[in-house]
Amino acid sequence: MSREDFKNLPLHKKIHLLYTEGTFVVAIRYYAHKVNLYLLDNEYIEVFYNHKLDKIEKIDFLNLHHTRMKFYLDQIQLSL
Repeated sequence: MSREDFKNLPLHKKIHLLYTEGTFVVAIRYYAHKVNLYLLDNEYIEVFYNHKLDKIEKIDFLNLHHTRMKFYLDQIQLSL
């Protein structure tokens, strides 16, 4: 599946795909979110869960240039 195909899926289908075909890597706390990182088809994908609202607010590909990377670098191995 291409990145564009994944991005165009509705949220519930992204969730299903990640939970059934993805591999959970690590969870971090980031402001109001618990962010679960998954590996799917050699792509890292973040799932932003707001525990106060009890809902997943966003699912997106890991931005390698975001400051959140410092929380992941000891947990994942990137081939750039």
